[in-house]
Amino acid sequence: MIIPCEVAVKSVIPAIKALMANELVEKHGLKQNQVAELLGISQSAVSKYTKKVRGYVIRIDNIEEIQAPINGMIALVTNGAYQRMDFLRLFCQVCVVVRKKGLMCPFCQKTDQKLRIEGCAICLTNLPHENER
Repeated sequence: MIIPCEVAVKSVIPAIKALMANELVEKHGLKQNQVAELLGISQSAVSKYTKKVRGYVIRIDNIEEIQAPINGMIALVTNGAYQRMDFLRLFCQVCVVVRKKGLMCPFCQKTDQKLRIEGCAICLTNLPHENER
């Protein structure tokens, strides 16, 4: 049995990193090795993200609600005032939006053929409370 957070590790987290890597390269003009250092990943991972070889199992670049937290994370890593808890809060906000939109549901169903996504609300009922964010 695979739980939703495992699906997020394999699909949502790489999608967020890919989106950030692309924006740092394209909009901020950083080199891949600079992006790798900022994000704590390898330069080859950045290359795969920018070539769309990795991080595109779930498409999130068209979700308007995540742009503000993505921009916030980029600002944190680029301005030198990186605060881990602030970054993690923003990261989790993006994941919550992806979960609310049901974008992980098809992947959860692939992991468990008995699962009926029509009746599953686990990603909606187990979201962090507002005061915990």
